[in-house]
Amino acid sequence: MPPDDSPSPTQDAEDALKKRGLLARLRTYLLTGIVVAAPIGITAYLVYVFIVAVDNRITPLIPERYNPQTYLPFAVPGLGLVVAVLFLILLGMITANFFGRRLLALGERILARVPVVRSVYGTLKQIFETVISQSSMSFRDVVLIEYPRRGLWAIAFVTATTQGEIRRRLDDDMVNVFLPTTPNPTSGFLLFVPRRDLIYLDMPVDDGVKYVISAGLVTPADRPP
Repeated sequence: MPPDDSPSPTQDAEDALKKRGLLARLRTYLLTGIVVAAPIGITAYLVYVFIVAVDNRITPLIPERYNPQTYLPFAVPGLGLVVAVLFLILLGMITANFFGRRLLALGERILARVPVVRSVYGTLKQIFETVISQSSMSFRDVVLIEYPRRGLWAIAFVTATTQGEIRRRLDDDMVNVFLPTTPNPTSGFLLFVPRRDLIYLDMPVDDGVKYVISAGLVTPADRPP
C-alpha cells in the first residue's frame, strides 16, 4: 500500500496559524503606515489648499508690471501668501507710529458712528486682540473640573484669573476656565470656577489639546512633579 503523502491535521493547523500570523503582521504594518502617513498627508494637503486659496485672491491684485508671473511661463506658488504677509507687516509698521495711530483712531471713530458696522467691528477687534495677546487668552494650565455632575471629570484650560465685576460680585478666588468640546476644541463653555475646585495637571497645554481632540485616544505621557 503506497504511503499517504497528504498533510496531517496537525500540519494543517500549523500552516493556518502561520498564515494568520502573517496576515496579522501585514495588518499591523498597514495600520502603522496609515498612522504615519495620514497626519503628514492631511497636513500637507491643508497647507496646499490654504496657499492656493490665498494665491487665488491676492495674486490678481498685484499690478502686472510687479507680478513675476507676467514674465514667467509658470505660476509662482506662494506668491500671494508672501505678498499678504509683507502687507500685514507693513500695516503693522504704519500703525505702530504716531501718524498711523492717529489715522487708525480716525477710522475707528468713523466706524463707531455706523450702528451695525460699529458692533461688528468692535466685536471682531476685541476677539482678535484677545486671541493674539499672550497675556490674556493663551491657555495657561490644564485642569480637571467636576462636570457635568459630581463624580464625573472633564479636562479644561485656565485662561486667566477672574477680574472686574464678576470677581467683585462673586467675592471669591475665581478662575476663568475654558471647557472645550470633543473633538472640536474651538467651541466650548466659559466657566468661572473657584480655584479650590480645580485639580491642576502637570501635562503641557499642547498635550491637553491633543487629548481633547482625540477623545481620549492619545494619552499624554505621565509627568510626575
